[in-house]
Amino acid sequence: MIYTSTRGNAPTLTFKEALIAGLATDGGLYVPEVWPSFSREEIAGFRGKPYAQVAFQVIVKFVDGEIADNALRTMINEAYDTFHHPAVVPLVQLGPNDWLLELFHGPTLAFKDVAMQILARLMDHVLTESGKRLTIVGATSGDTGGAALEAFKTCEGIDTFFMYPHGKVSDFQRRQMTTVGAENCHAIAVDGSFDDCQTMVKSMFAHDTFRDTVQLSAVNSINWGRIMAQVVYYFTAAASLGTPSQKVSFTVPTGNFGDIYAGFVAKQMGLPIERLVIATNENDILARTVASGEHKLGAAKPTITPSMDIQISSNFERLLFEASGRDANAVSTLMGDLKEGGKYTLPAEVQTFIAESFDAGSANETETLAEIQRLYQASGYLCDPHTAVALCVSRQHANPNVPMITLSTAHPAKFPVAVHDAVGKTPNPPEWADIAEDRPEVVTRLKNDQGVVEEFILNASRLGSGRNT
Repeated sequence: MIYTSTRGNAPTLTFKEALIAGLATDGGLYVPEVWPSFSREEIAGFRGKPYAQVAFQVIVKFVDGEIADNALRTMINEAYDTFHHPAVVPLVQLGPNDWLLELFHGPTLAFKDVAMQILARLMDHVLTESGKRLTIVGATSGDTGGAALEAFKTCEGIDTFFMYPHGKVSDFQRRQMTTVGAENCHAIAVDGSFDDCQTMVKSMFAHDTFRDTVQLSAVNSINWGRIMAQVVYYFTAAASLGTPSQKVSFTVPTGNFGDIYAGFVAKQMGLPIERLVIATNENDILARTVASGEHKLGAAKPTITPSMDIQISSNFERLLFEASGRDANAVSTLMGDLKEGGKYTLPAEVQTFIAESFDAGSANETETLAEIQRLYQASGYLCDPHTAVALCVSRQHANPNVPMITLSTAHPAKFPVAVHDAVGKTPNPPEWADIAEDRPEVVTRLKNDQGVVEEFILNASRLGSGRNT
């Protein structure tokens, strides 16, 4: 399996190379040159199978023999043994054709665990084989940082740094990042927005000297390994509801576009998905883009759904690549327009492709809180605010003849203030996931300056600290 950059000016890579590289050297994102596929019979065969078994069958298509099957199976089994539900990602029925897919039963109570737990093992395996070291630098709007630091804390060959916008994540999310207690894991609070943090990560990849000195890599959803792992639960959920003889639809609370893009990949691989519905909060740039074809950046508004307080959705570039007929030059032009002028206009054929592939909608904070309350009063079920946004939007696009699966991306305990405001009840985390109040926090607060952040990483990483000065 060969992987190519969405911008067309970086070397093609093998699976292992793309996994370690993270972001392409031309600023693009790696995708497979061709989509692997499953037959209807193979998809039907996923029904009733353990999650790890289906995960192997999906992931092995992208690994394509670069890792021995027995080693890959072991890593997958170990990754999903960290989850605290026998189904790993169980479905919960809310109505006759209305379902929630709970993705928060992993170590940090967020959907990021599903991919991060296997990604850490894959990267550690590849580095151990080669005897190399890496420095991971990432940006998080809340959940990715905690999931990554937790997953990579035992990786001897990797130093991990995650930036988050100071004061703009929940206390629980912050403490998941700052109490890991591992010398190779670093939480950085940046005086800025998530988009500022994400832009710095991309700029670090373009800074050749820094990138090469610390052997930079990424585990945000710009890393293909993250997308690949998230594809799996679309197959398991759909198979549980009768696919391929029954089409299904999915609604996904969307920030960086990686989670719903994984659903698009599943559809490219043969999964009969009726509709993919993008759900956004008041930072609705993606919903506006789908509706109008105009992609125009604005200031991200802080909300009770911080993981969606994003204006630059990195994985949308992967969709643009597909929608433009894999025209890397067209993608480069659009990304250049975005960088220079903060906006672009989709070519007509690209907008048509996206509109035919996705629906989109948004929910404001009042609607989000009302949805948490409505669901709790109807069934006693507590959901987090991101899931509530998606449930609001899913009802706008529901077809009574097609099961709608809404992705529930975080445990409500990660957002106790919003949930309490909605229902007057504070959700508690499971006992196994609680963070003791006396557990010390270790965090470095830095100003919103790439040079300052790079200098900190150079001094703190084991690769950077040995540089010649």
